[in-house]
Amino acid sequence: MDHYDSQQTNDYMQPEEDWDRDLLLDPAWEKQQRKTFTAWCNSHLRKAGTQIENIEEDFRDGLKLMLLLEVISGERLAKPERGKMRVHKISNVNKALDFIASKGVKLVSIGAEEIVDGNVKMTLGMIWTIILRFAIQDISVEETSAKEGLLLWCQRKTAPYKNVNIQNFHISWKDGLGFCALIHRHRPELIDYGKLRKDDPLTNLNTAFDVAEKYLDIPKMLDAEDIVGTARPDEKAIMTYVSSFYHAFSGAQKAETAANRICKVLAVNQENEQLMEDYEKLASDLLEWIRRTIPWLENRAPENTMQAMQQKLEDFRDYRRLHKPPKVQEKCQLEINFNTLQTKLRLSNRPAFMPSEGRMVSDINNAWGCLEQAEKGYEEWLLNEIRRLERLDHLAEKFRQKASIHEAWTDGKEAMLRQKDYETATLSEIKALLKKHEAFESDLAAHQDRVEQIAAIAQELNELDYYDSPSVNARCQKICDQWDNLGALTQKRREALERTEKLLETIDQLYLEYAKRAAPFNNWMEGAMEDLQDTFIVHTIEEIQGLTTAHEQFKATLPDADKERLAILGIHNEVSKIVQTYHVNMAGTNPYTTITPQEINGKWDHVRQLVPRRDQALTEEHARQQHNERLRKQFAAQANVIGPWIQTKMEEIGRISIEMHGTLEDQLSHLRQYEKSIVNYKPKIDQLEGDHQLIQEALIFDNKHTNYTMEHIRVGWEQLLTTIARTINEVENQILTRDAKGISQEQMNEFRASFNHFDRKKTGMMDTDDFRACLISMGYNMGEAEFARIMSIVDPNRLGVVTFQAFIDFMSRETADTDTADQVMASFKILAGDKNYITVDELRRELPPDQAEYCIARMAPYTGPDAVPGALDYMSFSTALYGESDL
Repeated sequence: MDHYDSQQTNDYMQPEEDWDRDLLLDPAWEKQQRKTFTAWCNSHLRKAGTQIENIEEDFRDGLKLMLLLEVISGERLAKPERGKMRVHKISNVNKALDFIASKGVKLVSIGAEEIVDGNVKMTLGMIWTIILRFAIQDISVEETSAKEGLLLWCQRKTAPYKNVNIQNFHISWKDGLGFCALIHRHRPELIDYGKLRKDDPLTNLNTAFDVAEKYLDIPKMLDAEDIVGTARPDEKAIMTYVSSFYHAFSGAQKAETAANRICKVLAVNQENEQLMEDYEKLASDLLEWIRRTIPWLENRAPENTMQAMQQKLEDFRDYRRLHKPPKVQEKCQLEINFNTLQTKLRLSNRPAFMPSEGRMVSDINNAWGCLEQAEKGYEEWLLNEIRRLERLDHLAEKFRQKASIHEAWTDGKEAMLRQKDYETATLSEIKALLKKHEAFESDLAAHQDRVEQIAAIAQELNELDYYDSPSVNARCQKICDQWDNLGALTQKRREALERTEKLLETIDQLYLEYAKRAAPFNNWMEGAMEDLQDTFIVHTIEEIQGLTTAHEQFKATLPDADKERLAILGIHNEVSKIVQTYHVNMAGTNPYTTITPQEINGKWDHVRQLVPRRDQALTEEHARQQHNERLRKQFAAQANVIGPWIQTKMEEIGRISIEMHGTLEDQLSHLRQYEKSIVNYKPKIDQLEGDHQLIQEALIFDNKHTNYTMEHIRVGWEQLLTTIARTINEVENQILTRDAKGISQEQMNEFRASFNHFDRKKTGMMDTDDFRACLISMGYNMGEAEFARIMSIVDPNRLGVVTFQAFIDFMSRETADTDTADQVMASFKILAGDKNYITVDELRRELPPDQAEYCIARMAPYTGPDAVPGALDYMSFSTALYGESDL
């Protein structure tokens, strides 16, 4: 036993020197001590296969006393005397008392003769001394030991229990709740503590004694009736019994603690291995999904119909709405798992996790970038294809309308031009035929523009890769060939009529005038009908307003056109009047034209019917464009709020991550509040998605009211979610590092201040040059090799940047190197006293060599007015260790 243990034992035993002689006169206390000490001795003697019945009689020969000491100490005593004489007994007892004294216990007024004579007081005092030394003295709880330690242990264990207030080892245990609380605290399944009553001490005490004896192998050392019936139970009996609980539970607790420590280490390793497996699987699945998705997004095979392209657009919307968001979350979770795993490995002093080739975070980011690039190109291609098909459908319908009108006009024209009726015609008939042919040529010239339009439309359809181009080309070629043939036939007939014209002299001027005026008017009406029935496609309200203005201008010409119609009909009526007046024998209808008044009136009526239909179509389109404009403004109103909101949140998160307001827990709580507010903002994003879908369904392709597109909002939202999750993860890892390394909040603030100062780009990371400058400012004098070694620690993936997490990991290791300096400073303050200096000799005399040389290497000579030879400056050493702060 060392000096400290011996002194502690002597100090504790001093109050027991008089052995409380007055107290032993109390029969109740003596009875309690007899029972308790006997039970305590038997709890150890039974390990040797024996026991005692009467404590003052069974120890008189010293044999069982020596056996007891051997059992409780684990040591062998001197060989006992086996004789029956008094001298043999005294010798054995003396050997036992000498052994007790050898353990640093001072025995006062206890002699071998009293024990051999069966002195109850001395025997009980000796047993109590043994109990103190071997059962109570070694108890240590929070820098207190022996009786005080045992009392503190009881107070700590019973503190959570109602009606239990352990202040001593006598009356605090009378109601039995203290014993029940100790058992319930360690073995709650053995006692239903909630059913115990403070006013029923006998039940409480018996319950505790029975349970302890049956399940905890603690013998019953006390009687409940004795404790309840005594005003102040015996303190030594209570302490002896309570110490048995301490030893019973402390051993189990140590075993459990060791097992828990092993399980914790295994659990950490298993958790890290599971995180590695989860990362590999999640990375593999995500890369496989990207590999499958990119070819689909890069497929540019065009469709022939608008319906098919609309289906592709719908599939792309489903991809954006249903398939991609879960993958964005998986990618974010993958980065979080990777960072968490690396942090745990660093804290466990394990090598950094290196994923399989091709599954690094950078590989996934590169693949994701390719995916988003393909996605952007695919969306642009879809919209362009829809515009192209829409344009093609419009042109194809326009081609069919113009071709049908032209084919209807040319029907029978070749046969008419091939007639040789002029060979048997009279002069008047010839002149009529000639005039009629002139009218036909005028009509033919009027149709030249339509033929050119048909050819131009066919050419545009070919250039836009119209799927039915062969049939369009065939029809266009047929029209062109027919047109060329009509031109040739017309020229041939004219030449024939001009040859015959010299034989013909008269012509009906009225018919000619009718034909000349009716033909262009008829052509005008056909053009008007064509225009009124022509389909139109507009995308803005300005375009529909332009069409409406043009239509109103057309309607303004109708009165003049009606006058022209009446004039033409007037010519025809004049012919009829002349025929009736002069009884002209007319052979058939007007020889100069096939256009009849009925046809003119019919077409005119048709034009008048088409005008209100056109009005209705323009009105409906105008309403649709107004609706589209409302959709644009509705989308723009939300987008112009959400876009800046996202940017503001990104900036706020960036400020939180670099500012030093409060503890890391405060920052984490603040970030989680931001995350909650961001998640709560999701319905507005969804509402904007709904408005965007309405815009796309309405085929609206531009919006002058906002510079934000849905793609901008989506990308910003995804970046915001990723940034807040990554920032929270970084702060959580900083907390892990701080707690694992024992870094104070002030040190964390200093680390953050240094990091922010040299993070010149304010990106949350320092590049290589910034990190080198930071180290130099902190006093590191290093070459390229040393700096490369440090970079391999803080940037194991060789990304060329240093994160704050890596920075504090490095600084936490470096901070440990300042422990020697702190020890030296403490010694220095004691040695310097009120002086501002200390000499080299004093340092080397008073301090260990390593600390002395540490000081001397960092201190400048002291040059004050009170300087002496060999004096070293105190403040120079203070500044070298702690900077300019006042120590």
